[in-house]
Amino acid sequence: MTALPEHQYRTSSACTYNNNDPRCVQVATNVPGMVAVRSSVTGKTVEFTTDEWITFLIGAKLGEFDPA
Repeated sequence: MTALPEHQYRTSSACTYNNNDPRCVQVATNVPGMVAVRSSVTGKTVEFTTDEWITFLIGAKLGEFDPA
C-alpha cells in the first residue's frame, strides 16, 4: 500500500503574520487532485478538488466575492 503524501502548507506573501494577531490562511497544493486550506489559528482544514479551487480563484479574480 502506498502512503498518501502529507500536505505541505504555505502562507500567502500578502499575509502579515503578527504574533499578537496570527490570522493567516495557509494552502497546500502538493497532493494531486486536491487543495487543502487551513487556518493558522485553529488548524482546521477544508479540502477542495482542484477543479473547485480553480473555479473559486477565477471568481475571486473577477470580483465575485467582493463586498457590495
